[in-house]
Amino acid sequence: MVFAAFIAVLGIFPGFYLGGAAVPIVLQNMGPLLAGSILGARRGGASVLLFLALVAIGLPLLSGGRGGIAPFVGPSGGFVLGWVLSAVVVGLIVQLAPKPGLLVLLAANVAGVAVDYLIGIPYWGLMIGDLGAAAAQSLVFVPGDAVKLVAVSLVAVAVHRAVPAALTGAPRRAPAES
Repeated sequence: MVFAAFIAVLGIFPGFYLGGAAVPIVLQNMGPLLAGSILGARRGGASVLLFLALVAIGLPLLSGGRGGIAPFVGPSGGFVLGWVLSAVVVGLIVQLAPKPGLLVLLAANVAGVAVDYLIGIPYWGLMIGDLGAAAAQSLVFVPGDAVKLVAVSLVAVAVHRAVPAALTGAPRRAPAES
C-alpha cells in the first residue's frame, strides 16, 4: 500500500509534452520500477495494480491530475498498463539474484523499462494509427528513462543494504537480549 501511495505522490510532478507528442514525460514511471526492485514481483505488481485500480475508479492520481478510465484508453494507456508487468519483471529478476547489487538492479530496471515500451509503443501506435510514428516519438523518452532507472537502481541498492529482508517481506528480528 505504501508503494501505491508513493506512485501517487510522484504524480504530483506534472508531466510535460515534447514535440507535440500525445504521451507526457513523467516521473511517475519510476514508482513501478522501485516497487519491483524493493518488494519483488508479487508485492511490487500488487502495489501497482492497487494504484491503477484507484486511478480507474476516478481518483486523479496520474500526473496532471488524470484519473478514471480515460487515461487507460488514450495514447499513454499502454505505458500505464505496462507498469504492472514492468514491476513484475523487475521483481522477478531481482528475486532470482543471490544478492541484488547495482548491476543486477540496473539490468532489472532496463528490462522493466523495455517491457513498458513493448506494451506502450504498440498501444500508442494503435491509438494514432501509425506504429512507426509512435516508435519514433518514443525515442524522446529514452534519455530521461535512462537517468530514472539509474536513480531507482541506486535507491534500491541502498534499501537492500539497509533492509536485507525487504524482498522476502520477513519481519526484522529484534536483537537477542543478554
